Order: sequence, then structure tokens, then C-alpha cells
Amino acid sequence: MDSTLSRDYEDYKSQGRIIGRVPPERIRAIRFPRVSDELIARCLQIKDLTTSLSDALDMKGINGAVATSHIAPLILGKRIVGHAITLRSIPERKTVGQCYQDNDELRMSTRDAAFLAERGDVLVCDFGGNKDISNLGGNACEIAVERGIAGTIVHGAVRDASTIRDLDYPTWASGITPVTGKFRMEAMEINGAVTVHGIVVQPGDLIAADDSGICVIPASLAEEIVAIAEKLK
Repeated sequence: MDSTLSRDYEDYKSQGRIIGRVPPERIRAIRFPRVSDELIARCLQIKDLTTSLSDALDMKGINGAVATSHIAPLILGKRIVGHAITLRSIPERKTVGQCYQDNDELRMSTRDAAFLAERGDVLVCDFGGNKDISNLGGNACEIAVERGIAGTIVHGAVRDASTIRDLDYPTWASGITPVTGKFRMEAMEINGAVTVHGIVVQPGDLIAADDSGICVIPASLAEEIVAIAEKLK
């Protein structure tokens, strides 16, 4: 960790916001520049949210849209806009049975990422689009709701679909599965670059999602992209 990140880490640790399941060296950023609440509110007022933003991204030459046919909402009618908090995971090499036998610790963690998020952020989980193993379930969503996270985008599968819907928690995913991620995945990096169906997401990017899909707006272009989208409808 560099000195700034190390200070941020110790500060968040003193606030009880470092869970510790993910090693410190795998946290790439904690604080980053943010757009104004006013800009997010303006973005949320755009009628055809991701449709307009997708057109604006096209006009600026940015690949930033993902269709619902690839990553779909569990709850129709939701629309969110917020800064990206990212989590990248990879499959475990050992079998589930071997992990139990060896008394291994869990190495997946949406909780670590959730506690680094600010209210209104969007958690973006990248597990390579794997549809067999759950990245996110009811317990994780309960924590996300408590933390004030706006929603979660999962490049992979989720489970406990009924609980997620009961929580009314905005969630988009590649698929739904009953299979737990416990002893099947390992959190490799928080707040580094991830991909969502081939679209790059950096921590701090503005994420917008609705029934049509997901748009990823580079933070440096957020003001300009939103202003263009406002004029399109």
C-alpha cells in the first residue's frame, strides 16, 4: 500500500469498516473523487435512463453499455445511479469437500467491499460471468441494504432470489443459482478494474441501471455524458 492508501485503511479500520477477510494488499483504493449529489439526481431524472446514456456514450466514443439480455434485473422497475465499488473474484482450486476437511477460512467476501462503500454507491462484482456459483445471496443483500448501497451488478450469478425481492434490493445478474459461493470462490481484489460482460469498470465510475440494461460512465466524463443524455429526450 502507498502512504495515502495506508492512512485510509487505518482510518476505516478505526471506524470498524475493515472486515479483514480480504488481505490489505488486495484493496487497491478506498477513497476516490466523486461527482456531486446534484449530478446523480439529474441523471436519475432522465426518463429513458440507460437508453439515453448509451446514446451519449456512443457520441463520445465510449463502450459502456450492457444489455439486459446479458445481465438482467431481478426486480423490474428499478433504476439506480451511483459510484462503482468493485470486487473481483476467481474460482477456488480445491474442492468444497477438501476445504471443509481442511477447516479453511472463507475467502469470498462481498461484506468487505460493502463496508468500504458510501451510501448510494453501487457494488459491482466480477466473477467472469460464471452462472453456476453464487456471488451474492440474501445475507449479503441485507448488509448492503443496511449500508445504504443503491444496488449490485453481478457479472455472475446470485441466489436467494426470493429474499432479494422481499428486501426490494435492486440487483442485476448474469443468472440465478442455488449453489453457494462458499469454498468455491476467492476475493482477489477490491476497488481495482473489473469487467462486466466485456465493459471495463473502474472504481468511482458512475453506474446507471434500469430495465433496459447497465451503463458505465467514466468518472472524468460524467458531467458531459449526463448533459448530453439530458438533451436527447
